[in-house]
Amino acid sequence: MFDYLIVGAGFSGSVMAERLASQHHKKVLVVDKRNHIGGNAYDYYNEHGILMHKYGPHWFHTNDKKVFDYLSRFTEWRYHYHRVRSYVDGILVPIPINRDTLNLLYGLELNEPAAVQRYYDSVKANIPHPANAEEMVISQVGAALYDKFFKGYTLKQWEIHPRDLAASVTARIPVRTNRDDRYFTDTYQGIPKQGYTALFERMLDHPNISIMLQTDYRSVLDKVSYRKMIYTGPIDSYFDYKFGKLPYRSLRFEHETLNQEFYQQYQQVNYPNEYDFTRIVEWKHATGQKSHLTTITREYSMDAGDGQEKYYPIPRDVNHELFKKYKHEADQLEDVIFCGRLADYKYYNMDQVIARALMISEKEIKD
Repeated sequence: MFDYLIVGAGFSGSVMAERLASQHHKKVLVVDKRNHIGGNAYDYYNEHGILMHKYGPHWFHTNDKKVFDYLSRFTEWRYHYHRVRSYVDGILVPIPINRDTLNLLYGLELNEPAAVQRYYDSVKANIPHPANAEEMVISQVGAALYDKFFKGYTLKQWEIHPRDLAASVTARIPVRTNRDDRYFTDTYQGIPKQGYTALFERMLDHPNISIMLQTDYRSVLDKVSYRKMIYTGPIDSYFDYKFGKLPYRSLRFEHETLNQEFYQQYQQVNYPNEYDFTRIVEWKHATGQKSHLTTITREYSMDAGDGQEKYYPIPRDVNHELFKKYKHEADQLEDVIFCGRLADYKYYNMDQVIARALMISEKEIKD
């Protein structure tokens, strides 16, 4: 007899399992169809001893001290600023766009934030209420920088023209007037010192938590007793796609290990215009490992067909309307809690996933 059946061993499911087990002494069964815990944050050492992320890079960053303090119970940190370069016009330039980006691209000598802002003001379009992702960028940095950095990358990432995507897709992209080349400016940044998988192992190491891997949750519904389900999988799958499938983008990764210490100067280089991959990540820059070998990963975006991992909900009005039909069904269920990226059909940063799981588990404990 379990108090909770939790479907999914990623951050949403694991955080809620740990909180319910340790704080309210609930017996919890965590079920996951994969052969490992950790969800998309799972990492591992490859055959050459390089620590890498199986489902694409996960760079932790947050301003939420509560989230940071919570995770710090289960890991030490390697504090690390995520720095990205973009390959544009044959050179590597900082992204987000900053003062150095403009000076390198255009041979300018902008030397203070006010001068950079004047440049943006001189090239940006006057669009008070951007209606789509294209207008959002052009209203900030103008058409030329949009073409160089955003149009091609967005087309590769989504296979949808930016003018057909919601403005929210590019609304979060920062534009800077100083020389700060950190991708994120959050107070807390880094990766778990021993890796994400080790963090999850400690999080789920509790006598009240049982785990079943390589298991479809439907196969255990008539074999175990439980009071309530916490479901972190795709919401449309839970309802057997009764209204149709919610569309996602997926990713394909191409790994290569090279007999040299480093391949590139930065942990991530974006390719908005050249090649069919979107970026190359070199793991050792982030992990700090020492090795005479290095592993890089090229990332390709693709549609999420049958059997492929679902990464990004596609932000279009028609998809949101379809999700609302499933959300209405979910709201009628008193014994199932839907939580996480797939269940909410929403892109969350890691800290947002954790904050939401903490909030829901606190409500459950009070109830």
